[in-house]
Amino acid sequence: MSLHCSSMATLMLLQIVCTIVSAIAHLNSVSAQSHAYIIHMDSSAMPKAFSGHERWYLATLLSISDSAKSSNSTTKIIHTYTNSIQGFSAVLTLSELEALKKCPGFVSFAHDGPLKLQTTHTSQFLGLTSSSGAWPASNYGEGVIIGLLDTGVWPESDSFKDEGMTEVPSKWKGKCVSGTQFNSSLCNKKLIGARFFNKGYIANNPEETITMNSPRDTDGHGTHTASTAAGHDVKGASYFGYATGTARGVAPRARIAIYKVVWFNSAYRSDILAAVDQAILDGVDILSISLGYTLDDHFLDDDTIAIATFAAMNRGIFVAASAGNDGPSYGTLLNGAPWAAIIGAGTIDRELQGILTLGNGVQITFTTLYPGNSSRSKLPIVFVDGCQSVKELMKLKNKIVVCKDNLSMSDQVENANSAKVSGAVFVTNFTLSEYYTRSSFPAAFIDLKDGENVINYIKKSKNPTAILEFKKTVLGTKPAPKVDNYSSRGPFPSCPSVLKPDILAPGSLILAAWTSNNSVAQVQSGSLFSKFNVVSGTSMAAPHVAGVAAFIKQVHPDWSPAAIRSALMTTANPLDNEQNPIIDAHSNLPASPLDIGAGHISPNKAIDPGLIYDATAQDYINLLCAMNYTSKGIQVITGSKNNCTDRSIHLNYPSFIAYFNSEGSNSSAKVVQEFRRTVTNVGGEKSSYTAKLMAMTGLKVKVEPQRLVFKKKYEKLSYKVTLEGLKLLKEDVVQGSLIWIDDGGKYVVRSPIVATNIVPNDLL
Repeated sequence: MSLHCSSMATLMLLQIVCTIVSAIAHLNSVSAQSHAYIIHMDSSAMPKAFSGHERWYLATLLSISDSAKSSNSTTKIIHTYTNSIQGFSAVLTLSELEALKKCPGFVSFAHDGPLKLQTTHTSQFLGLTSSSGAWPASNYGEGVIIGLLDTGVWPESDSFKDEGMTEVPSKWKGKCVSGTQFNSSLCNKKLIGARFFNKGYIANNPEETITMNSPRDTDGHGTHTASTAAGHDVKGASYFGYATGTARGVAPRARIAIYKVVWFNSAYRSDILAAVDQAILDGVDILSISLGYTLDDHFLDDDTIAIATFAAMNRGIFVAASAGNDGPSYGTLLNGAPWAAIIGAGTIDRELQGILTLGNGVQITFTTLYPGNSSRSKLPIVFVDGCQSVKELMKLKNKIVVCKDNLSMSDQVENANSAKVSGAVFVTNFTLSEYYTRSSFPAAFIDLKDGENVINYIKKSKNPTAILEFKKTVLGTKPAPKVDNYSSRGPFPSCPSVLKPDILAPGSLILAAWTSNNSVAQVQSGSLFSKFNVVSGTSMAAPHVAGVAAFIKQVHPDWSPAAIRSALMTTANPLDNEQNPIIDAHSNLPASPLDIGAGHISPNKAIDPGLIYDATAQDYINLLCAMNYTSKGIQVITGSKNNCTDRSIHLNYPSFIAYFNSEGSNSSAKVVQEFRRTVTNVGGEKSSYTAKLMAMTGLKVKVEPQRLVFKKKYEKLSYKVTLEGLKLLKEDVVQGSLIWIDDGGKYVVRSPIVATNIVPNDLL
């Protein structure tokens, strides 16, 4: 490489400084192995003698090279950047990296790594690939119809294009209903149906005027859930540079049918019942419902979702329903009908971040969805404690202000926003909601530990400075998943004998399609619009499961909803990507089945589970009878009369929950609880399974028999699980599991077991 003569003096000085620190670092280096790094540089630190940043980067790399013979630093460079970041990527040894940190202009580094740009990233996180597993086995959900009860659809979204789709299934009886700004021609081979139901809303709100009297979505929620379940591939999707990649629904070749039931954030029971009624007639295979009611009397016969979904189940329709967003306390489920699959929400291995870089080089990452651009320039940073005065903050508008949580967070944020400061750092021990990460101005929300580091730096520095950067996407984060704070927890007081939720699925910070007429963010200059949005909630988790259920339905079209749910549950993974038990994000302790059900959904295993726990409508009726529902109550739920000649609290379910409590004088008395189950062999013609029990603290757990030997496919065999323990457990929640493992090791059929002192009646 040749250098301009005018650069030589600067280069020599630069080389002297960097060579000295390089030598020191090299002596202390524990490894000479090279790795790829992304290097962030302060462009303002470039010496004037250099004609451009690339020459500066090359000269810097040359000066810190481990090898004296290496004069060609271009071999180390991967890329140089001027827009996405200021800096470069390069292959460096650890000693070179340490030397580079001491060079003028160095800001930070990040490990480079492999990543695959697809969906909201969740299909990759779920292990879905085109080469093997659920996608090719089910032809990506081809021919399966997923109905969604939600806020409608934005049909112009690229997620609903029908390129490559086959003809609409002949079984489909639905249609697209025209209305305000919605023509039936907007439907196609992907979006095959769209209806709206608002008569109940109008009857209850006669003074309201509905301006969008059609299936068109003006909220965004319905468009998001529909595209999550079965959206078409859309390249280059992102939320203002966050989560960039190819947006893709879980089952990209499944069909979508929309049932709009939500108006002005309200969905009336009458409209929901009408929508499910029509969906059954139309011929949907799967229903995804991200709605729920807070019930005062906690009976299934007053639960519209439970009632509607019983009818759907009875017609062979699998239902995925969101658990609710009222966590993390126990007993907060909004849905829990035993015939529906109830879905909790977990995090994924992707974080959307910003970086606060202090003048001393310390970097602090934080979760953010701020859509504005980063300044990349150093600004003065000042600590103003509570940020209580807008007038005082206005004097600091060209600085980054640090506010500590001495009053309500919302007041601090509003004050800083009103003062139009250049940036703000909020130090708090408050569990942040997505509301705050969607700040309308450059802001970082950090915990007390990081906050102390920032404040100490400011106090000890004569001229403290900092840089706030945004739009950083980090893949492969660990541990993941975690069950998120908001995800509602079991048990479900209306039906405590069935463990709920059933399963965990991606629900936090999910990127999917959005309506183009509804702003997704506010910044100081006004509203921002996007074709995609990042949203969190169990509403996002339910359509993920609906998409996976489409795979199972396509591979096993004759399976019942209970069989599909069983396959999802018994193949679920209770471990995270570090092979440790899934963590509760609220407590940072291992989650229990009351938080995550059977575990995190595993699509590739679910299509071939080995054994299933099946159940019929009559089995659910027998359960209702055992729960002492009146004949009237049962008729309300099931639509048919029943004299309750058969009663059984032992629903054939792929999970177990046992209640212990101290009622009575002798809390040290022993209690024995039994559970009976029947499994159907859907694996090999002849197969044998051996039971493996996970020990439960303070309990004796036994299974009889310990071996199941199947002589043919679809044969059914039964077993019994017994739990024996003190009437009052030493711990409120004790968890374990029963695993049936076939002799060949192909199938691992797992059922969670939970024993608890949490008495459902106390939750009513």
